[in-house]
Amino acid sequence: MRATGTIARGIRTPIIKEGDKLVEIVVESILKAAEEESFSLRDKDVVGITESIVARAQGNYISTSEVAQEIKEKFSGEIGVLFPILSRNRFALILEAIIKSGCQVHLQLNYPRDEVGNPVLDPEKMRRADINPPEDVISYERYKDLFSDYYHPYTGVNYVELYKKIGGDNIKIYLANKPEYILKHTDQLLAADIHSRNITKKKLRQAGAKNVLGLDDLCTEDRGRGYNPEFGLLGSNRASRDRLKLFPREGEQLVRKVKDKLKKITGKEIEVMIYGDGAYKDPGAKIWELADPVVSPAYTDGLEGTPQELKLKYLADNELEDLEGEELLEAVKQEILHKEEKLTGEMKSQGTTPRHLPDLLGSLADLISGSGDKGTPVVLIQGYFDSLAEE
Repeated sequence: MRATGTIARGIRTPIIKEGDKLVEIVVESILKAAEEESFSLRDKDVVGITESIVARAQGNYISTSEVAQEIKEKFSGEIGVLFPILSRNRFALILEAIIKSGCQVHLQLNYPRDEVGNPVLDPEKMRRADINPPEDVISYERYKDLFSDYYHPYTGVNYVELYKKIGGDNIKIYLANKPEYILKHTDQLLAADIHSRNITKKKLRQAGAKNVLGLDDLCTEDRGRGYNPEFGLLGSNRASRDRLKLFPREGEQLVRKVKDKLKKITGKEIEVMIYGDGAYKDPGAKIWELADPVVSPAYTDGLEGTPQELKLKYLADNELEDLEGEELLEAVKQEILHKEEKLTGEMKSQGTTPRHLPDLLGSLADLISGSGDKGTPVVLIQGYFDSLAEE
């Protein structure tokens, strides 16, 4: 009987640059790791490729000047920007591009936290000041008076002051949670939130806004520079002082090519996915990590669906509670071998994790590869689809 279950390995690769042949690099890196570390590839292994090296190999970059030009084409005079996340890496450079367009900017921030949980102020001070988040608007001047000494617990940055510094005289900042508030200042609106963007856009249009776009409506066309037809500027992050790396495009072709090449060389049916941010929440700072629009923008067909698993402790404590030792183990194996294909609503499966497989696997891969200096932008996951019944 096997003594291990799921194993995830970070796979080291060369440093990826624009124009590199990523399919060959990924496959060669996996095969090299298998040889040097003495492990075998198996059917239903999963290869995860971080989105950043896909976009980098594609050369999917755009400059702040190019973004500014598109802003000028789609907005006139003033622009209201709603609910961006608090980030030097994600939004600060987009804001620089908006300012560079020459528009007068009205920036409306969520509080006490942004969409993914980054705190913008001290909630205890907010309560003492008798501020009611669903209704009250906090002006920039009042924010400075009450919260100028507040800094993000992880980054040590006051993001309101950072965004004000970027915008200078061309920006006015408000903290308000009702999107309709921005219409007091302009009806030229850009929803900068990620997961709630469609709701924000709908509310603004219903309130009478004339021009409503989202970050996913910018940089969606091929103009001889970076673009993403589905997500636009969503999922972008800082590449250099004045250039953004966009979320990768045409990922379906890449994962299919990697899968086919691995099949040709190894004979194994290995699934492949591209992954970005993991979908998990920090229990200390209460920050939800998912700043990308999705965990996985592309994956092979074998990763579609949700886990259909039995809760072993439920079986052991209920239906099989009179059994022990080898007899209990054998009975559990038989339950697994003969389980139904769909377990939704069954008591036997309650407490398992019926989330989308690419979200689960992408989150695991993101934790393994990290975002720093590990040098493992490819992750190999083995045994994820195995069960206790498999020897």
